[in-house]
Amino acid sequence: MQKTVTVLVAISVILSLVIAIETVQDGGLSLIQIGNPTQRVSANAQAVQQNNSDEALQSYSSLTNLANGTSTSVLDVESAMLNHVFNMANSSVVQITAKVKTTVPNIRLNGNPIERESTVLGSGFAYDTEGRIITNNHVVEGAETVDVTSVNGNIFSAKVVATDAFSDLAVLQINDDLSGEHLAPLALGDSSQLKVGQQVIAIGNPFGLSNTMTTGIVSQVGRLLPNKEMGFEIPSIIQTDAAINPGNSGGPLLDIHGNVIGVNTAIKSSTGQFSGIGFAIPSNTVARIAPHLIKEGKYNHPWLGISGTNLTPDLADSIGLPRDLKGVVVHDVAPGGPADIAGIHAPNNNDASSTNVITAIDGHAVKRIEDVIFYIEEQTSVGDNIVITVQRGGQSHDLIATLQVRPLPAIETS
Repeated sequence: MQKTVTVLVAISVILSLVIAIETVQDGGLSLIQIGNPTQRVSANAQAVQQNNSDEALQSYSSLTNLANGTSTSVLDVESAMLNHVFNMANSSVVQITAKVKTTVPNIRLNGNPIERESTVLGSGFAYDTEGRIITNNHVVEGAETVDVTSVNGNIFSAKVVATDAFSDLAVLQINDDLSGEHLAPLALGDSSQLKVGQQVIAIGNPFGLSNTMTTGIVSQVGRLLPNKEMGFEIPSIIQTDAAINPGNSGGPLLDIHGNVIGVNTAIKSSTGQFSGIGFAIPSNTVARIAPHLIKEGKYNHPWLGISGTNLTPDLADSIGLPRDLKGVVVHDVAPGGPADIAGIHAPNNNDASSTNVITAIDGHAVKRIEDVIFYIEEQTSVGDNIVITVQRGGQSHDLIATLQVRPLPAIETS
């Protein structure tokens, strides 16, 4: 009996989506505007807990009738929902073809390294009604103009307005007349509200196969994505198991309402193809950076000028600190950087008391290096004064640092 009731409750959860979708078929995907399905599920769960099986069965019966009484209808509802999102967003997703010149250093002509042209395929989506497109920096890096192909197969020329290599974002501007295209901007959702297990949808052009949709869930949020070329990490990355492959880069990751909650950008794989772990830049990062790229042609990332590692109990023992102390041990400090000017210095190998451990920023506890990166990148701006709480020599110090513009990495030349 317990197993039967559990199944009924599970079916009730799914079928409550039927009511939601039927309510909004003529009014878009604004499921927020209807009654909360969770309330109905909670009511059914409470009925079961009270052993009121008759009431639970009546709820199940009424919901089943709304779904035409078949399990196939439940699956059809989910399929219809996904198809609705695809139809709503597909015309706003484009394929991007960038031709870039690369230098071949080991082949020289008349003493000079030769150049060759290569083609990069990616995806993008409409950002506004002015013909601007959001994509990844690595899709268009090195190109001044690119080709943008719409869902109808029409090809337009676009200028690269601005790029931000630190966040791997770029803004394009279509130059040609778009009056015959339905290139409506996709709405940006609030990526800070994402939950693990939430269903997501990726639309793009994997391997050049245009207008491809894959689905999955949010596997985790708040990841750090290393950017080796720039020497910094991209914070708050969304991890998903929705299939992302070469060509998906720059395309949207959508929620079930059709809102963009991420920009597909990378995968973790030993083969270079999808292996179940994909990463997307959060929509809140796009909302913060894209307006600056459009208006100013750049985005200035705030910079503290340190590198460090998490303080572990064993590390705390080795430098004479309490084992339960939490924070980030400073390894290196950029000369002339904000941390250096504020009085934070790299440790002296011969003096454990010189070790600086950051325990808080502006009163917010710091337990991991991620806490420092997230706070500086997402909660501050260039020129802000921040209070850094540092443990040094057995004492706590509050130091004030004025954040500077993050410097570009040094380019090695031969």
